[in-house]
Amino acid sequence: MQKYYVVLITTPADKGKDIAEYIIKEKLGACVNIVSEVSSIYWWKGNIERDKESLLVIKTSGNKLRDLIDKVKSVHPYTVPEIIALPIEVGNEDYLRWIDESLEISQGSS
Repeated sequence: MQKYYVVLITTPADKGKDIAEYIIKEKLGACVNIVSEVSSIYWWKGNIERDKESLLVIKTSGNKLRDLIDKVKSVHPYTVPEIIALPIEVGNEDYLRWIDESLEISQGSS
């Protein structure tokens, strides 16, 4: 059975749309939601940092996950971008089928 994931990626606030469009054009994800401004507080190089970022919420398949991670890392401006994949345990079968169709994955692959 095909596995599906929700992937969370933070980006600089002014780069979220560009990275989201790249993901869709490259067929790395079927859908990207952009939460246009999140306030992030985090440790970086021994200091507490505060930034305004965009949060990308991507729906993708297990077949595309490695490519999504590798290709986003290659275009992302951060040295260590947050890219976290959460497995979808249960979902609307029609929606999951739509993910496959959007990513041009045949139904028999795993």
